[in-house]
This record gives sequence, structure tokens and C-alpha cells, in this order.
Amino acid sequence: MRAVIAEDSLLLRIGVVKVLEAAGFEMCAQVADAEGLLAAVEEHRPDIAVVDVRMPPGFTDEGVRAAMVIRHQYRRTAVLLLSQYVEERYAAELLAANTSGVGYLLKQRVADVEEFAEAVRRVAAGGTALDPQVVAQLLVRRHSDPLDRLTPREREVLELMAGGRSNSGIAAELVVSESAVAKHINSIFTKLDLPKADADHRRVLAVLRFLGVVTA
Repeated sequence: MRAVIAEDSLLLRIGVVKVLEAAGFEMCAQVADAEGLLAAVEEHRPDIAVVDVRMPPGFTDEGVRAAMVIRHQYRRTAVLLLSQYVEERYAAELLAANTSGVGYLLKQRVADVEEFAEAVRRVAAGGTALDPQVVAQLLVRRHSDPLDRLTPREREVLELMAGGRSNSGIAAELVVSESAVAKHINSIFTKLDLPKADADHRRVLAVLRFLGVVTA
């Protein structure tokens, strides 16, 4: 898979590049600002762009705005945002724009090389990867809604779904069988009043609804 990196911190940018090259990614470009990012995506049309949320010149939301442009104009390029802190508004905005090929991780996750590389692969392949702290804060925003119907175990399953885990990944994390995970997910669909349809589509809707990106 082909990737571009947009990160103004030279040390972190070098670190991300080394991690992804070791994971088998072809690094097409390394840039330090949003303008350079958009030019690199236009030139290389990568599978994924790994983007810092705050970049020059204003160090506010330049990375997020560039990510939104990428998701709108270059639909085959996935986007993974990196942030120093949990900024839930940015995660919600990115998810609202598209339901696949998106991710939002805290920069500290880069230290776990295998976990970070797997998250980038998942997003590049059209999946999602949300930092557990981001998921937790987005869920806290929800008040009286179907979330209250879930059991503690179903809530755990939903949070892992929001993090991009597959059924087998959830089963391994919770030390239960995949059939048990499937039962929990079907129960979540029922409590969310999601009609029977394509399973993957319902899965995305369930996650987005509970993150507050979409409503019933």
C-alpha cells in the first residue's frame, strides 16, 4: 500500500515513516503542512494519508480541513488523523463525512509499533480505527438515547467495534467465542432499532449512531 505523511514534527514524522516502511508501506511523500499534503495527494493518489490534526501556519485545524478535502475529492484515499490530545469534534466531523477508510488516533499510539501499523492497514483497506479515548469521550456526549439500553458487555463490544475490531478481534480481546460476539452484536442492532440489512452496513450505522455522528 502507498502512503503520504503530513506531520510538522520532524522527529515524529521520521518515526511514522520508519514504522510504516517496516510494515511494508511505500512512502510516496513526507510533508509538514496542509498545502504540501494536498499537493502530495494530488500527485501520488496514495491509498492512505496519515495526517497531523494541527499543522502550520495556524496550528488549529489545518490537518482536519485538509482531510475533509481529501475525503471529498480523492475518495480512494483513506485518512488517518493523528492528534496530541482527544479532540472529539474533529473525529465526529471526519466520520460524518464518510463511513469508511477513516481513523483518529492519539500520537502516543505510534509508540506501539504493531498496533499502529495494524490500524493504518485497517484504515487503508477501508475500515476504521478510533483511539479508545476518543471513543470513550464521544460516547460520554450521549445522554438519553438507545445507549442506555445496552448491557455492560454490549457496551464493551460496541466500543471495540468503534475502534475498528473485527468479530474475531473482539472475541480475542474479551476472551469469548466469536458466536458470543455475534449474539451481542445482533442484540445491539435490535436495541438500536436497526432493521435487517447488509451486516456491514448495520455495523457502521450502529457505531456512528452511538458516537453521535448520526441519529435515528
